[in-house]
Amino acid sequence: MLLSAIVFAPLIAAVFVAALPSEPVAVARRAAFVFSLVPLLLSAVLLAAFDANVGTMQFTEHASWIPSMGVSYSVGVDGFSLWLIMLTTFLTPIVLLAAWGDVHSKVKSYMCLMLLLEGCMLGCLVALDLVLFFVWWELMLFPMFFLIGIWGGPNRRYATLKFVLFTMSGSALMLVAILYLGLRQADAGEATFEILRLYETPLTASEQTWLFAAFALAFLIKVPVIPLHTWLPDAHTEAPTGGSVILAGVLLKLGTYGFLRLAIPLFPAVAYQSLILMAGLAVGGIIYGAMVALVQPDMKRLVAYSSVSHLGFVMLGLYAFNNAGVSGSVLQMVNHGLSTGALFLLVGFIYERRHTRLISEYGGLWSVVPVFASLFLIVTLSSIGLPGTNGFVGEFLILMGAFRAWPIAGALATLGVVLGAVYMLRLYKRVFFGEVTNDANLGLSDLSRRELAVIVPLVVMILWIGLYPRPFLRRIEPTTQVYLEQLERRIEPSAFAARNTSTYGR
Repeated sequence: MLLSAIVFAPLIAAVFVAALPSEPVAVARRAAFVFSLVPLLLSAVLLAAFDANVGTMQFTEHASWIPSMGVSYSVGVDGFSLWLIMLTTFLTPIVLLAAWGDVHSKVKSYMCLMLLLEGCMLGCLVALDLVLFFVWWELMLFPMFFLIGIWGGPNRRYATLKFVLFTMSGSALMLVAILYLGLRQADAGEATFEILRLYETPLTASEQTWLFAAFALAFLIKVPVIPLHTWLPDAHTEAPTGGSVILAGVLLKLGTYGFLRLAIPLFPAVAYQSLILMAGLAVGGIIYGAMVALVQPDMKRLVAYSSVSHLGFVMLGLYAFNNAGVSGSVLQMVNHGLSTGALFLLVGFIYERRHTRLISEYGGLWSVVPVFASLFLIVTLSSIGLPGTNGFVGEFLILMGAFRAWPIAGALATLGVVLGAVYMLRLYKRVFFGEVTNDANLGLSDLSRRELAVIVPLVVMILWIGLYPRPFLRRIEPTTQVYLEQLERRIEPSAFAARNTSTYGR
């Protein structure tokens, strides 16, 4: 029952917070923050009890939900979902604490929606039934819709509508594919929507092609990859700081997680045949996102486009089909959530003081807010993948896997690393060095104790993973090995043999 407790704890907490009086707002803020620590503590228990040597599902729970259709409440966790669960429960209290400084209207509603969103994201990560996965997938759309639509910027309505239309268009096709897959399974034997059993559903080549396309489109929109990325910069720019952190930190990862859990293992032959296409989209996203980030005048929009580039690395690693690439991608999902989440929080802190995100409005901040500048530097170095930070570990493994699978794709992706360093260091230089370009910057205050409590845990994790990634990789790699063995069994073994050899120590 541990996984169910982790999923439903924030949902129950949201109900409790909703029952509180709207005034004083401090009551709702404190209650939401305290309640958000419960899933974090439960996930810590999960981490402690997780068997790092087992690559299959653990802590599974199963109960019949809609027997006539074969729909069940089935949940479990493995090395792929474990760290994403930890990331979700880790970021939520941080976001709620950060909201004490930038959310001043409808505070109770904001806190409730954040808790609801956390529960829905966790539900997606543990779901082992396709219908259950789809229910959580759709439900998490609504809290984010209201978070952007109510607390967003001036163009929030446009950004919200774009976000919903893109997401729901992909979801509609995925629902059709889920129903078709369930019917085919019923024809082949017992009716079920259990994901692990659907891996063995007999399908023709044509059926696999169309079903993979439906699932892949939904996940490509969520990632997002070019040219399906246009909703993301607008959503990030208009969303409140907490919304941007959760959007970048967890929601986007559900797209890459969907490929890892559903699209690739459900239809492995077609997924493998689409390798060149997906690798091309990944590399295109890496370079395009970096080049567009180079010319952004708005700090938040720059970070948004950097997400397009960084998630291209994750997709490239998944399609390397080897230990280094897949394990690096899973770790990089966590790394991106920490680094980009920290960047959005830091940009939010400076926006609260100056009410502008234009890079041209800043300059010389190192001498004015040295603590803020120092922490921003660490997160910047993490984003560009400097050795000693978490970003280096993930990108190094992904590029290692990519070079083994497709050397040309690996070489082109390396250009994205260089461009990433250019736009992030250029941003840092213009904002923090040189002369103070605006008198309004002279009166800025450095980080408060609450803001330090928000950002320091993220910096600690950035350095921990960068300096000692073994505890993380040790829990990911056994699942990666099982995953690749299952794919090899269902894809031409000779074509797969060169890609599933581990290239780094355990």
